[in-house]
Amino acid sequence: MIQVIHRALNILEYLAKHKHRACSLIEIAQNLGLNQPTCANILKTLTDKNYVEHLGRKKGYRLGPMVYQLTDNLSYNENLLQAASPIMEALTEKLNETCILGILRNRKRFIVYTVNCDQYLQVRSETERDLYETASGRVLLAFLPEKERISLINAIGLPRHEVWPSVKTLKKLEEELETIRTKELALTFSVNHIVGLAVPIYKNNVVIASLSIFLPQSRYHVKGNEDLLLTELRTSAAAINKQLAL
Repeated sequence: MIQVIHRALNILEYLAKHKHRACSLIEIAQNLGLNQPTCANILKTLTDKNYVEHLGRKKGYRLGPMVYQLTDNLSYNENLLQAASPIMEALTEKLNETCILGILRNRKRFIVYTVNCDQYLQVRSETERDLYETASGRVLLAFLPEKERISLINAIGLPRHEVWPSVKTLKKLEEELETIRTKELALTFSVNHIVGLAVPIYKNNVVIASLSIFLPQSRYHVKGNEDLLLTELRTSAAAINKQLAL
């Protein structure tokens, strides 16, 4: 690898890990094993190209706007969180069930925001999960552009039988994903008796995230709860979509 590119990428990755604060030149150089003049030169180039933002003398550096524009990765896009978080808070307050906002990252479903309920029996979800294991992951996979979806499936393979018993072939997987796209809904029942419901979140007619509710199966099957959960989930997703369109 060309050394200066390697160093520039290391700097960007370091700033990404500490994206909630500014990092000084001394801190970056010391942590990455660079001498300060070299580090300063690379930062200047990255700043000139808007991949890094210099906040001023003694204030440090942080990721710049071109990083977000280049990746279009909503895990780093505060607009998504600003649009979704108050609506998700209201959804959980109304239903008293946990809801999450998920995106596709590193071939997995990645949670960018969670609102936990205060039920005695709660469902917790790991930040990163296999796409096939969760309703939110299945939505994200289903709405990928065809070429990207095929490439990703080739990379991760078919789901394990215990995760998605009805899917044994690629053809069956595509049929299931088409159903998700048509209904704009994924519904999962895990072996641990957990129910997951997920719907897509759109920006500029492209699915960029999924909104999900997870709860124990015992509460899901309470009379009238199934329809209520889905109605409120869809209503909340529509409200987030509207905010993102502004």
